Amino acid sequence: MSLVQAIILAIIEGITEFLPISSTGHMIIGSTAMGIAADPFVKAFTIAIQFGAITSVIVLYWKRFWQTLKFYFVLAVAFIPAAVTGFLLNDLIDALLERADVVGWMLIAGGIVLLFVDKLFARTAELGSTAVSYPRGLKIGMFQCLALIPGVSRSAATIIGGLAVGLNRRTAAEFSFFLAIPTMLAATVYKLGKFYLEGNAFGADQWMLLAVGNVVAFLVAMAAIKLFIEYLTRHGFRIFGYYRIIVGLIILVLYYFGADLPML
Repeated sequence: MSLVQAIILAIIEGITEFLPISSTGHMIIGSTAMGIAADPFVKAFTIAIQFGAITSVIVLYWKRFWQTLKFYFVLAVAFIPAAVTGFLLNDLIDALLERADVVGWMLIAGGIVLLFVDKLFARTAELGSTAVSYPRGLKIGMFQCLALIPGVSRSAATIIGGLAVGLNRRTAAEFSFFLAIPTMLAATVYKLGKFYLEGNAFGADQWMLLAVGNVVAFLVAMAAIKLFIEYLTRHGFRIFGYYRIIVGLIILVLYYFGADLPML
């Protein structure tokens, strides 16, 4: 993987990680378009640059992380369902991660859901609560379990979960960002640990690609979060639904016509 390819993948990660459009699907399309083979380093790279993305949340919302301890306890409660489910169903999840058709169909299914979310939660979206209690956090965490299926989108699942438990759009989206920190950090540690246990290691050039990738993902994610929150509070989810359907159809067409889709 070249430096230019690493930068492009990092840009894709930064844009898509916090939007309800599935970073996995976009990584597949981006890698396919650039002819990047899914070798152990590339797979590790796509996970490791998530650190840059989640760091952007900490920087943008740093004041929120100086709140009461309850803020962290609610995040812990919300994190538990996906952590337990991911541990118990690890083999099944790994098998699904090798299925580009699953990603495509889930993008389409999620897109259809997003077309109706604004109407379904019309009152909640504008006038919902700004308080995330323990029960609400737990329920949002259960929604996050759906994102273990590749193509569902962690952001989409948790934001919809937030709306379903009575939060307004902004609060649901921001809690989704906060919940990404322990979730993605755990995934990063697990995948990198597995990378090393399988006898792999990063060379000097690869460490440079990782450093650049994280910086790019950090900067792009900061811009994406700001623009997403602004757009979401004014216009809702409908455009993301249409977009997901288009991306899902592209992946399915490529898959069923025999294209080599690298699963990352």
